[in-house]
Amino acid sequence: MANLDVPDKDSQIPTNLRLLLILEEVARRGVAVRPSDLIETLGLAKPTIHRLLQTAETEGFLQRDLDGRSFGPGPRLRQLSVNTVSSEHLRTARLRILRSVADEIGETCNLAIPDREGMIYLDRVETKWPLRIQLPVGTQVPFHCTASGKMYLSTLRQQVLDGYLAAGRLDAQTQHTLTEPKALRAEMNRISVSGYSTDDEEFMSGMTAVAVPIQDETGRLVATLSVHAPTQRHKLQGLLEFLPLLNGGAEKLSKLLYS
Repeated sequence: MANLDVPDKDSQIPTNLRLLLILEEVARRGVAVRPSDLIETLGLAKPTIHRLLQTAETEGFLQRDLDGRSFGPGPRLRQLSVNTVSSEHLRTARLRILRSVADEIGETCNLAIPDREGMIYLDRVETKWPLRIQLPVGTQVPFHCTASGKMYLSTLRQQVLDGYLAAGRLDAQTQHTLTEPKALRAEMNRISVSGYSTDDEEFMSGMTAVAVPIQDETGRLVATLSVHAPTQRHKLQGLLEFLPLLNGGAEKLSKLLYS
């Protein structure tokens, strides 16, 4: 016979807080989450979890993963995260750091965040040179041929990366684009070891770029900091000389996330 003196979690957690806790847990894990994981972590009843997941999916805050059973962030939750990190006080501090790095390097610097189909430019500070590459805030660029995108791919679990390489169209943007899964997998291994990624005219002819990760307090990538420049001013090797500045800026930006 059940002990009626011990309330279950369903009665302990306010109704209007339960869905928020589920969204928080999905975002915290950073991988697709199964209902059983949420039941174990939150202690809510199975019917409650399934009902709340269905509501979140219907409203676009969560979406099913490829296996049909797990759930990850949906478009509304992803937009919520973008709006959160773009809030005025955070953006003011972020742009100050970004501008400092861009001024020291003398080239355009960008902040990009991963979306479902590619990297989205969240912020940028343009170079003062008249010759520049126009990629405005809000632009989405591919994962497989950009410095920021390859940095993100290098942080994926092996199973997820294999799935991406097997299913994704690795279109050639230039003659230098890596389009073979084997070559890209080797590139991801190199990036994981070195801690930075490059774009040597792989996305756009005449442009080079270098990116480093911006991490949260658990070490998970949440964004990238990158610099790009026309090859007339900087070949790739020249941009790599700015790695200490990029890493220093990324560390300051990381601290903004949990300060």
